[in-house]
Amino acid sequence: MTPAVAKLIDVAEPLRVSVLLPLPLSSFYDYALPEGFAAPPGSFVEVPLGGRQAIGVVWDREPDSNLHPARLKAVRAVLPAPPMPAALRRFIEWVAAYTLSPAGAVLRMAMSAPAALETPALRAGWRATGQANARLTPERAKVLAALADGAAHAAENLAASSAVLRGMARAGLIEPAALPPAPRFQRPDPDHPGPTLSTSQQSVTQQLHETMTNCQFAVTLLRGVTGSGKTEVYLDAVADCLRQGRQALVLLPEIALSSQWLDRFAARFGTAPALWHSELSPATRRDTWRAVAQGAAPVLVGARSALFLPFPDLGLVVVDEEHESAFKQEDGVVYHARDMAVVRARMSNVPCVLVSATPSLETLANVEAGRYRALDLPTRHGGASLPEVALLDLRRDPPERGRFLAPPLITAIRETLARGEQAMLFLNRRGYAPLTLCRGCGHRMQCPNCTAWLVEHRAQRRLQCHHCGHAEPTPPKCPQCGAEHSLVPIGPGVERVQEEAALLFPEARRLVMASDTIPGPAAAAEAARRIEEREVDLVIGTQIVAKGWHFPGLTLVGVVDADIGLSGGDLRASERTVQLLHQVAGRAGRAEAPGRVLLQTWSPEHPVMQALAANDLDGFVAAEKAARAPDHWPPYGRLAALIISSEDAVAASRAARDLGLRAPDVAGVTVLGPAPAPMSMLRGRHRHRLLLKAERGIAVQPLLREWLARVSLPNDVRLRVDVDPVSFL
Repeated sequence: MTPAVAKLIDVAEPLRVSVLLPLPLSSFYDYALPEGFAAPPGSFVEVPLGGRQAIGVVWDREPDSNLHPARLKAVRAVLPAPPMPAALRRFIEWVAAYTLSPAGAVLRMAMSAPAALETPALRAGWRATGQANARLTPERAKVLAALADGAAHAAENLAASSAVLRGMARAGLIEPAALPPAPRFQRPDPDHPGPTLSTSQQSVTQQLHETMTNCQFAVTLLRGVTGSGKTEVYLDAVADCLRQGRQALVLLPEIALSSQWLDRFAARFGTAPALWHSELSPATRRDTWRAVAQGAAPVLVGARSALFLPFPDLGLVVVDEEHESAFKQEDGVVYHARDMAVVRARMSNVPCVLVSATPSLETLANVEAGRYRALDLPTRHGGASLPEVALLDLRRDPPERGRFLAPPLITAIRETLARGEQAMLFLNRRGYAPLTLCRGCGHRMQCPNCTAWLVEHRAQRRLQCHHCGHAEPTPPKCPQCGAEHSLVPIGPGVERVQEEAALLFPEARRLVMASDTIPGPAAAAEAARRIEEREVDLVIGTQIVAKGWHFPGLTLVGVVDADIGLSGGDLRASERTVQLLHQVAGRAGRAEAPGRVLLQTWSPEHPVMQALAANDLDGFVAAEKAARAPDHWPPYGRLAALIISSEDAVAASRAARDLGLRAPDVAGVTVLGPAPAPMSMLRGRHRHRLLLKAERGIAVQPLLREWLARVSLPNDVRLRVDVDPVSFL
């Protein structure tokens, strides 16, 4: 061997891997892989980072060959977790590029249960040794009979005391043994007897069955009136997925409030699905994440973050109530789970089903363009009729002074309760009153951190901001002029409506359903039980009562303020109001008793009110499309918002101005702003907004990247990019 060859062997470069870390960075880090380590793409590895250890994922990326080997640090360990699937890695890259977010920040959402990456703790049990030279009592004989299969068994399954087991171990009859991990979830039975489907349901189910048989990416809009049985139809597609031995993902907008949905799932498949939402304990998150990664969670039902779980064999993605704005994440990585669910399905080459009684205009535009297929359920299941919707003109029939329920609505509730039926009052506003002011000097109680009024919560005797969480006791006197007992509530919240209902219907058993009173799954399940078992006569609720509940005895819905969502100039205000009120109306008259809906409004001539009264959603959608299309507003154009914020008002204004001066000048693109945001101060930060509007065929991400590269923002200024914004606050 020549000296030159020997020198080459001595300095042979170690194998390199490129690692993405769950940090708000877009860069990758190269590490040396020690001899004997195997870490293919997707492997979870522990690596040194600065003076600490970090866990990252080996990525499908060529390491930097120009980096000198001496500068490479070594991978410390390859963790004993299933590798992250390639489809999820591609999805992370896609979401990062689309939302202009660091890839590491997106990866962090996919590593939300770090304890799941550790070696699972072994459970101790007992196994027979095969020796029989010790005295056998009847108890010992029973234990050996239970262990005759040679496998390890848990002590609690051996029907013997711990003293007996210890004695058998000392005698050499049994020995400790590690138990295999217990299955976290039972496998749902796709052939478990389900409900009888109507003719229209069977027709739609057959078409979905053909889609599932093809096992390829395709998007289907399952559209149907409230009560038409959409859930049973897409659960049949879930059954097809289970028969294929693959995993199904179902997204719900409010999984923590979906007790009735879970009951329907259990009735259809004989067991509960795996759940994923923010209310889970750390241990449950760990076990669920691990079960998904091992393919041991056949069906997972979750909130938007479930999109980032490591399904090794995803076969179906379902988005229920696809129109819901709750699917938009506004903090951290800003994304819309409905749209990303379609991408997730495409990355895995599997079908995606979007479900709604009031589909979003974005989804309907994709149906029109031929990108999605639509299947319709136009009638309620079981012959039930749609509720009658009537408008109560508050100009003609105003409530009494200081009250909020009009006489016709009061009469309708009394008649409904007299028949032994249930009624609901809906007002999409929490607390007692949205505004508190001094009747002496006019001072308004405002949040010190936000451009928002403090909401009175009378039962807790406090004022609270529903944006930042600031709360303070209700003061006995005006903080501005010092007048005592001068603070008065302005406008109603559900607590105030409940107070009025107590005076008007003192014998009625009432229940308030709002996020303050229904804080989680257990409370939601208990509220649903009480209503179903007729322990409640009058339900008073906010938007959570519109989330797909089924209450057979509920025949009347009264909307206290149907106009509440129409103000503010929001692009989607009318669309969201129609969707919300149509969903609320759908709570009425599900069983044999016909339903009735009364909308209190100051603007009965408004197109939204007319569409709801006539049940003409198609006409409303056509008019909304005609209003948006000429000026390229979504879904016929693209939007991206830039939100600049700082604790320093001058710094925020200056940064917004600099961004505005460097805005792109491109045909088909308009930049609106900068201007103070409608919520000009939020959580103590001053905010300005710019809005980029582009024609449909223009990709906004390259424009945004080039634009932002031309501006250097100071450290005390934050910039948030929101591609396809839903909120304009």
